[in-house]
Amino acid sequence: MVLDRQQIPATSAAAPASRLAPRARRRRRAGWAPAAFLAPFGTAFIAFFLLPIGYAIYQSLLRVHVSGLGLGPGSSTTQFAGLANYAQVFTDPAFVAGVARVLLFGVVQIPVMLIFATILALLLDSVTVRFRRFFRLAFFLPYGIPGVIAAILWSFLYLPGLSPVVAALQHAGFGTVSFLGTNTALWSIANIVTWEYTGYNMLIIYAALQAIPADLYEAGRLDGATEWKIATRIKLPMVTGALVLTAVFSIIGTLQLFSEPQVLRAITSNISSTYTPNLLAYTQAFTANNPNYAAAIAVVLAVGTFILSFGFLRLVQRRGMAA
Repeated sequence: MVLDRQQIPATSAAAPASRLAPRARRRRRAGWAPAAFLAPFGTAFIAFFLLPIGYAIYQSLLRVHVSGLGLGPGSSTTQFAGLANYAQVFTDPAFVAGVARVLLFGVVQIPVMLIFATILALLLDSVTVRFRRFFRLAFFLPYGIPGVIAAILWSFLYLPGLSPVVAALQHAGFGTVSFLGTNTALWSIANIVTWEYTGYNMLIIYAALQAIPADLYEAGRLDGATEWKIATRIKLPMVTGALVLTAVFSIIGTLQLFSEPQVLRAITSNISSTYTPNLLAYTQAFTANNPNYAAAIAVVLAVGTFILSFGFLRLVQRRGMAA
């Protein structure tokens, strides 16, 4: 028996469409789900990262022109300066000296800090170490102290009249050691930064060591490898990524050096208000009342930080490919 199409109930034809409609709605809702999850982060990223950067770039292209004594309404006008502020940055002797100072600081301080952090991480990862949790917390504790407080604490150890270290060295026959002299102030700051961030970098390297399968160590011991060979031939090559990450973080932090020299300025005249590029930008913005020039310094410093970090990553990648 052949049925006419007109005799087929309409509900049977509409049933598949009715079943597909909820699926389509679920797919549309699923398509909006990633955007909903990313919306809080995206809003904060735009509001607190992109907009301040854009505003800094905008301010760096302006310059305030003061007429007369600068008193009264209309005595100062904001004019478009183009790249004049950037030209001034690159010809400013204080900025050039500050950049050279922090680069010298980074060349010496970053390797020393990462070596200490790696040694501490390897010691914590050793099978013979005891009280591992205690030492892990003790090594990480200096990072929990704000940089300003750390600089204040260390300043008491640097002042000749208060420092027990200076007194002990003096009684040992070394004379009065000046930790904040012309040639030693930079390395005293490096000591504070190393004390602060060694534990943080150690924790990153230690976490990478914990992710290495224990079977590799057992295989090495079965082959007769000593703990020294296991550390140098297995552990260190396996944590190269963590070492690169800590190096990049350290490069960024070095170019942002601010808190420690700013605090130590109060107790020594060998640290000027232009000692680092960040200090120079701060002085121009809040002491010299020149926020446009300070914005140009900040933009140049941000671009330089990106170039150094990206260049270091590219160099590491090329060496890794060559090896």
